[in-house]
Amino acid sequence: MSVRIFRGEREVDAVAPGNRAMAYGDGLFETLRVHRGSVPWWDVHWARLSLGAKRLGIALPGEGQVREAATSLFADGGDGVLKLLLARGAGGRGYAPDPDAAPEWIVSRHPLPAPPPGPLVLHWCTIRLARQPLLAGLKHCNRLEQVLARAECDRAGADEGLLRDGEGRVVAGIAANLFVLRDGAWLTPPVDDCGVAGTCRGALIEPLRAREARLSVAEVESADAVFLCNAVRGILPVARAGARDWPPHPAVADARRTLARLHPAFAMDDPDT
Repeated sequence: MSVRIFRGEREVDAVAPGNRAMAYGDGLFETLRVHRGSVPWWDVHWARLSLGAKRLGIALPGEGQVREAATSLFADGGDGVLKLLLARGAGGRGYAPDPDAAPEWIVSRHPLPAPPPGPLVLHWCTIRLARQPLLAGLKHCNRLEQVLARAECDRAGADEGLLRDGEGRVVAGIAANLFVLRDGAWLTPPVDDCGVAGTCRGALIEPLRAREARLSVAEVESADAVFLCNAVRGILPVARAGARDWPPHPAVADARRTLARLHPAFAMDDPDT
C-alpha cells in the first residue's frame, strides 16, 4: 500500500495522535475505482465529500492538491482502489471540535478485491441501522454498525449482508446499495434516514429508470431479480437471500452492460455470467 498524509496543505509523516477521525469517527471517506491510472468518477466522489464536509462543518482542502496527491499514487497507470479520508483534524480530549484545527487528509492506494466466484449469497443481518437524517447519505467514518454486520455475515458463511432500519425496512447491503426488480421496474431503497448514497447507485438510477421505494423483506424476497452495487466492485448479481433463490436474469445482465458504458473498469467479456 502507498500512502500520503497531509495536515492542511502540508504533507506530514504521520497522523496526529489527537486525530478526531481516529478518536471519534469525526470524518468522511471515499473509496474510488482507478482504471489505468485515471479516476473516471472523481467528480461525483468529490461532490459527495464536499456535501459531507459542508454538513459536518469540516474544512475541505483544495481539490486540485488532493487530486494531484491521489493521482500521484497511480503514476504507473495501474488499476486499483484509491481511498481518500478527510478528518476534522487534531484536537484535545473531549467532543468539542477546535474550529481552528487544520483538516487532516490521507490518500492511499490498494489492490482491487478479488471478484466473487459467482452470484452472491446474502444474509439478513440482525443488527439494525440507526436512523439519523443528518448523517444519512454520507460516507462518514462512524462504521461500527457495518463492522458488526460484516462479522455476523462472516459467521453465517454468506458473501454479503442485507441491513434494515429499526422499523424493519430494507436499506442496503453492508458495503453496497441494493436494487430489486419488481413488475419490470428497478427499485432501490431511499437513503434519507440512514445508509450511504452510493456513487454507483447514483450513476445507475437514471439509465435504469429506477425509482426509490421503501421495501420490506418480503418485497425483496419476492422480487424477480436482485443485485448489489458499489463504486469499486460494480454490479454484483445475487443468487440467494433468506429462503429465496434467483437464477441469472437478463435484466441484471443488461444493467451490467449499462454500467460498462458509464465506467470503463466495469466492461466485461460476458455480463451474463
